Amino acid sequence: MDKKTVRDVSMSGKKVLTRVDFNVPLDVNSGNITDDSRIKAAVPTIDYLLDHNASLILCSHMGRPKGKAIPGLSLRGVAERLSSILRQSVSFVPECIGHDVEARVAELKNGEILVLENLRFHPEEEQNDPVFSQTLAKLGDIYVDDAFGTAHRAHASIVGVTKFLPSVAGLLLEKEINSLGKVLLTPARPFGLLLGGAKISDKVALIENILPRVNYIIIGGGMAATFLKAKGYEVGQSLLDNAIDTASYLMQKAEANNVKVFLPEDVVIADVGRDDNWETVSIAEVPANKRIVDIGALTVSNYTRILERCKTVFWNGPIGVYEVPQFAEGTRALARIISSVNATTIIGGGSTAEIVTGMNLNGRMTFVSTGGGAALKFLSGVTLPGVEALLDN
Repeated sequence: MDKKTVRDVSMSGKKVLTRVDFNVPLDVNSGNITDDSRIKAAVPTIDYLLDHNASLILCSHMGRPKGKAIPGLSLRGVAERLSSILRQSVSFVPECIGHDVEARVAELKNGEILVLENLRFHPEEEQNDPVFSQTLAKLGDIYVDDAFGTAHRAHASIVGVTKFLPSVAGLLLEKEINSLGKVLLTPARPFGLLLGGAKISDKVALIENILPRVNYIIIGGGMAATFLKAKGYEVGQSLLDNAIDTASYLMQKAEANNVKVFLPEDVVIADVGRDDNWETVSIAEVPANKRIVDIGALTVSNYTRILERCKTVFWNGPIGVYEVPQFAEGTRALARIISSVNATTIIGGGSTAEIVTGMNLNGRMTFVSTGGGAALKFLSGVTLPGVEALLDN
């Protein structure tokens, strides 16, 4: 990584404004945190700063409140969970700028932590408003960005504040860039790219950028239907993302680069809007009135053989309609396989990371990214604003 990190500047006695990614999933009914992986991922940077005699002002967004204060998206619960993880007191202030916040920050002693309220309760955060950025920056002596999950956003707390404070990367941001960078620069071969999820459109740039480095592209999820349609198969009522020509183009480009593209040979089909009437059929036997919801057992077996050949695997996107338990078998089977192969295994953040964590497999993967969209952008060769804004080494 060619940017300065927390190791490159003195933190002793400093108030450190730290952008973390505490945008954790919540239970819709209780509001409880269902996965605290992102909170735990920030702990190495928090510990480093505390060990180096700093006081911490932690800021993050949660969800999409669109500039309004929504109680269900408060970071108060996150501050409480962080306190229990760290086994030390963590304070919370129900705002992120203003007189009360500044007063609380002024009282902070070395080794203490203050969590600010959801940044996105202010529309100026996503607008990268310079006044909001400067007001936020006034809270700290140094800025640390440890939020890889939002590094692709040019928001006030990610880019704006760097104009007013010396700005460096946290340990998680550094680890993300270095781990994903290896996928681009020096992957051990054979290198397999496993792609799921619904849309091809958000993965086109990734596929194009990674084609010269990859050996196998394995397709699942909703996007598999688009690739199958491009090959002339009936896919019934499956969503096609208006990308049949794109799928054809990508398969042609892969062939020109001697990259093998693997598609399902059998699929699970179900009635539209119903989850109780389903069966597994060959891809040549999908009826016009059904939709594809998962891969079948033969495809799992085929994909297993390919993954077992790989020395590097990058996986992004569920392989079926994962939210429905009976349509999650393909995803779960491949997650177990990836966790057991003798390879460097990189999980591409977002829902894929949540799946792996929910199955307690994250400890068996080489690296689980905390940023879905950011990981895809980075592997697509796009410069991330949040990284670009930091001090050069």
